[in-house]
Amino acid sequence: MTTLRQIEEFLGSGPIAMAGVSRNPKKFGYAAFKELKAKGMNVIPVNPHAEEILGEKVYPDIKSLPGNVHGLIIMTSKDQTAGVIREAKEKGIKQIWIQQMADSKDALNELEGSGVNFITKECILMHYKPNSIHKFHAALNKLFRRFPR
Repeated sequence: MTTLRQIEEFLGSGPIAMAGVSRNPKKFGYAAFKELKAKGMNVIPVNPHAEEILGEKVYPDIKSLPGNVHGLIIMTSKDQTAGVIREAKEKGIKQIWIQQMADSKDALNELEGSGVNFITKECILMHYKPNSIHKFHAALNKLFRRFPR
């Protein structure tokens, strides 16, 4: 179970890369990147099929990221997540957030015993400067004791 301390550690690790940023404005990977960027997060997009998204240089893979990146948000499909985690571990990234619906048993197995601070079953938008809908969702989770402590 993810703790609030883990989330705070992750959020303080910037800059943070995001694997699975979409070029399609209708996809969650695009909307989340846009929102985090607008809120001031130093977020770096990763997508092998794009060179630029929302005016930001896009990196084709984890290994090509700058050396100062210590955090990674994963928004890929479940079948890609374990491979992205392997790349992140090879790169030395020690802070990984697997966005809801991107986790898999193989991905979690990659992280067990790795020494990586990893977050699962949480939405980054609820924890990084949440807007009104995400504040409401967080309040409900706190009420029903589902919010990390």
